[in-house]
Amino acid sequence: MNALKEFAANEEKRHLAFAVLGGIALVFSFFSVSGPLPFDPAWVAVILCGIPIVKGAAVGLVTSFDIKADVLVAMALIAAVAIGEIFAAGEVAFIMSLGSLLEERTVRKAREGIEKLVDMTPRTARVLRDGVESVIAADDVKVGDILRVLPGESIAVDGVITFGQTAIDQSLMTGESLPVDKDVNDEVYSGTVNQLGAFDMRAAKVGGDSSLQRMIRLVESADASKTPIVRIMDRWATWIVVAALLTAAGTWLYTGEIIRAVTIMVVFCPCALVLSTPTAIMAGIGNATRFGVLIASGDALERLAKVTRVAFDKTGTLTCGKPEVVALRAFAPGLSETDLLGLAATIEQRSEHPLGQAVVRYAERRGIRPGGLERFASIPGRGVSAIINGKQALGGTLQFMLENGLRPDPAMESAAGQDMESGGTVVYIAVDGAVAGLVVLADTLRPDARETVRRLHDEGLRTTLLTGDNARAAKTIAEASDISEVRAGLLPEDKVRIIAEELQQRNGDHVCMVGDGINDAPALKAAYVGLAMGGVGSDIAVDAADAVLVRDDIKRLPRLIMLARRTAGAIKVNITLSMTLNFITVLLAAMGLMGPVVGALAHNAGALLIVLNSTRLLRWKYQADF
Repeated sequence: MNALKEFAANEEKRHLAFAVLGGIALVFSFFSVSGPLPFDPAWVAVILCGIPIVKGAAVGLVTSFDIKADVLVAMALIAAVAIGEIFAAGEVAFIMSLGSLLEERTVRKAREGIEKLVDMTPRTARVLRDGVESVIAADDVKVGDILRVLPGESIAVDGVITFGQTAIDQSLMTGESLPVDKDVNDEVYSGTVNQLGAFDMRAAKVGGDSSLQRMIRLVESADASKTPIVRIMDRWATWIVVAALLTAAGTWLYTGEIIRAVTIMVVFCPCALVLSTPTAIMAGIGNATRFGVLIASGDALERLAKVTRVAFDKTGTLTCGKPEVVALRAFAPGLSETDLLGLAATIEQRSEHPLGQAVVRYAERRGIRPGGLERFASIPGRGVSAIINGKQALGGTLQFMLENGLRPDPAMESAAGQDMESGGTVVYIAVDGAVAGLVVLADTLRPDARETVRRLHDEGLRTTLLTGDNARAAKTIAEASDISEVRAGLLPEDKVRIIAEELQQRNGDHVCMVGDGINDAPALKAAYVGLAMGGVGSDIAVDAADAVLVRDDIKRLPRLIMLARRTAGAIKVNITLSMTLNFITVLLAAMGLMGPVVGALAHNAGALLIVLNSTRLLRWKYQADF
């Protein structure tokens, strides 16, 4: 694969060098500056830029009867050379070569994301057979094997926990911002990471059936379904070639002047049309880059203009992607919220769990420093236990409280239930044999998320939330951001199915998927357009996407879509101008009012007009920026 990438890079450099040399040669030829050369410098452009066009047209015509615009260009080149109009031949070859080079640069896109997914696949697993633990290759694990997973290790295959409790970082699969507590009989997935306690599990899906391998296949298959840029003149190439030949032949037969026929062949070449799409796309991409959006290909910008629905991932996209304390609820007599926060920070100060660390960070921002501990213990999947001033203190789940003989009063349980209904995660705090209060944490909405969604609605776009999080959390974020349609509890394959089958095939929507995590990569590929968050987003999501928000600034999304629509409009104008110019120059050539050289210069004028219209996109601004 590296060899192929190196070959493609070298080919692009070669094409660029040939175009530069051809352009310089044409300048010397136009001003009749040949220096020591015994021939017209325009021959350099004909050879370097024209021969590849003639060769490609001949191969396509002979091997697959593929009639493209290159066929007409090749015939015009040969005809111009045959009657000695070398400058005209070189100019046509140069313009076509330049257009091809621009298009190659806009459609080039690396597919390194799949390689990175493969690199993340666990290579080994700890298997227990006949009471003996041994390390084997992950590919050798069989269904039913008992595996042991230590803290910090990646899980090799899909399976079910048979012994132990832990917390699993499964953002790889579901995008959940918080580690998920796991107990006996809970499912775990390949490629996810065990954060806390060791546990044993029974292998259920191995090899190609595992979740990570399915994700890799989803990315590959979705990528294969993308349609490359198809240039307008190639769609119409057969008719252009036939029209050019008939017009040239008819003019020759009617006037008896071959020079008119050759001129028609030259001016009929869609040189300006070649530049219509790539110049506008390059200008659009340049504009997008200035406001922090990287677009991987011109095809992606064209597709963005047709988007009718935007599907958002939740965690890290609409939200900030990390837990924050959103509420403190003190229930013990005489205990204030500040006292509760200080107690919680003291209990959690040595915790490795992200929730505990979030509590300590919040306390520090409030100017509260944790107190001293006499003893500390972490119980994976449950919580933490500490001795403070000779008193036992606990912080963790409701189950942890019950296991220690502590039951919250009904008012506390009711408050906790409401917090969980709104998508929060509740940490119970107990001291000296009684539950003292609750610390509520949640992934918070980005400040500009609601306004971004409103702008999208104003532009006529529909919105959907697709997330692996639970329904309560998803509903809360959707309501806060003004998104009406919500799909929660989704695995990567579920997102792909909803986007590809329900939204795009059944509803006829052109979906732009916005995501940030590895788990979003298949959905980004399956969508009509994939947009990744580049700041906190994973490298794999970025590589799978068609465009990247470099600074995770989702408020740029409405501007990006409107820029894409403006670019599509510029392309239509360019095509209209080029076709109009083509018609006028053909008419003048048939009347004998234009020769090959003047016709070639008219092509330059048309190409310049197209370029000038495209460069207007570089200065375009979205008036509704906020």
